[in-house]
This record gives sequence, structure tokens and C-alpha cells, in this order.
Amino acid sequence: MKKVRFGVLGTAKIATKVGQAIKDAASAELVAIGSRNLEAAKAWGAQHGAPQAYGSYQEVLVDGNIDAVYIPLPPSLHCEWTVKVAEAGKHVLCEKPTALNSTEVATMFAACKANGVQFMDGTMWSHHPRTRDMKAVLKRGKLGRLRRITSAFTVNIADTPEQIRFNPELGGGAIYDLGWYCVRAALWAFDDIPQRVYATGEYHRGVDINAAVMMWFSDQRTAAFDCGFDMGLRKWFEVAGEEGNLVCDDFLAPTHIDTPRFWTHDDSGNSETHLSAGVVQQTEMIQRFCEIVCAGALEERWFRESLDTQRVVDALLKSLKQNREVAVEDA
Repeated sequence: MKKVRFGVLGTAKIATKVGQAIKDAASAELVAIGSRNLEAAKAWGAQHGAPQAYGSYQEVLVDGNIDAVYIPLPPSLHCEWTVKVAEAGKHVLCEKPTALNSTEVATMFAACKANGVQFMDGTMWSHHPRTRDMKAVLKRGKLGRLRRITSAFTVNIADTPEQIRFNPELGGGAIYDLGWYCVRAALWAFDDIPQRVYATGEYHRGVDINAAVMMWFSDQRTAAFDCGFDMGLRKWFEVAGEEGNLVCDDFLAPTHIDTPRFWTHDDSGNSETHLSAGVVQQTEMIQRFCEIVCAGALEERWFRESLDTQRVVDALLKSLKQNREVAVEDA
């Protein structure tokens, strides 16, 4: 398999982690970094092994040695730069949330499909072998009919001037940044979209700093989660069925990389510990992305999962602002 050559737009903190994953993946090569500041790009490239540094994002797009572009920019810039990357004929790996709303996502995906390029968002846990192992348990019916998903993702983040999570113009807020993962977990477990949602929470500087959410699915199924920037680290979920439950206390990223685990419990109180392969999930994400690119056929799954998650996030943000239940709009 040939190596997919990557350019990166911006030197955000997450770019360091994903940049390393690009270097570690067998089918990828880190070629270039672009920043609005050339000196910052050169410094990042020297530190993280990107041989070419550019003083603008556009220069990355016109580099003929680049096949794909990773976009770790603030959410408010995702639509603009995804469209530009697609129109330049490069495949797109973009951080989550995919965009500020579903309308932007539709614009992004139209550009990608028109130019024959793959899109994937940066929801890393989707690519971990443990995620496949947990899904296999759910599909075997060991828990009985699934009824409820409960999850939480919280992290204590200081409100500083440079922290974009507290900037509404850049796409800040807990539901965008953290709730995204909990929504994806519910959609993943149920293989479905909720019909209606409700969210309540607190605002600070124009963004939601925490939220508590209910989501109602068909067939008497529900999901609930809370997210926030004002509590210690929590990153767990539970899938409850009529005959048992599955619990993962670190689903976003294994606390111990070598021994990722989850548990199942039955109605008699018996529990079973399940261990999965120990991998670096961001490297797995890059490897899967490269496999799709090299196969030469767009994989619709990643478009669909991004759009479905965004549709639910849109409804949650509307519910939070209006303090009422909101229907999830059709794609």
C-alpha cells in the first residue's frame, strides 16, 4: 500500500497528537504544516517532523506532494477549509464537531463528493478495537433488548483568554466539544437517531459550560448524558438492556493503553471483564483513513455518522436555548 501524504492546517494542541499518529501509521507520511505564522510553522515542523513548513493554510492546499489534509482548526473554520481542501482535490480528516450546524456539514460533504475525496471526522474512539468488541457484545443479544444508554464526559478547563472552548464565535461550548462524543455513543449503540431531545445547562461568556441531556428514540429507548467544563475528568458510558448491561469507564480513550477493558453484568449480579487489543486509537484512525483513500472508493459511513451526530447536536443546542423538547430534523 502506498503512503498517504498529509498536510496539517494549524498548530493546535490536538495537531501534536494526530501529527504523531500520522508519523506512526504504516500507510501515512507527514509532509507539511501550514500556519498563519511562518515561524510558528517552522518551529512545529522542526519539533514534530514535518519537513515542509508554510506561512499560510492555502500553500498546503496547492502542494502537489500532499494527498490528504488534517484540519484541527476551530469549528467555525471547518466548513470553509473543508470545502477549500476538497476543491483542491485532497482528502479531508477534520476535527469534531464537524461544523457549526448541519447546513454547513451538507455544504462540506457536497464539496467532498463532487471532488471524489473522502471525509472523516476526528472521533478517535470509533476506531479502537475495543469499540468493535463492545459492538459485538451488543449484537449478540447478551444484554437482551437494549433500552437505555447513559454517559458522561466532563473535564475541568480553566477560562483563559486563549481558550477557544469559551469563545462562541469560534464554536465553543460543552455540547459541541464534549457532548458530541456522548451523542455519537448513543447513535452507535442503538444504530438509530433520536426522535426528540431535551437539554438544560448553564452558560458562561456566551457558551454552554455544562449540560444535562435526554434523548428519546423509537421503541421505548432512551439515552441520557451530561457534559461540562466545570468538573473533574469523567468519560464513561453504560448500555443497559433487559437482561444485563455493559459498562466502559474510559470509552473516550483507554486509561491504560495496553489493557483496554470493559465489563458486562447479568441480572444475577455476575460480572465479566473483557480485554481488547492495546493500540493507540489515533493511529488506528489514521490507518483506517489511509486504507479508504488507497482503496479509491468513498466510504459513506463516515459521512453519515458525522451528519447524524451533527443533526442531534443542532437539536440539543436549540433545546438548550429555548428550554423545551425539540424534534431532531431529518437530513
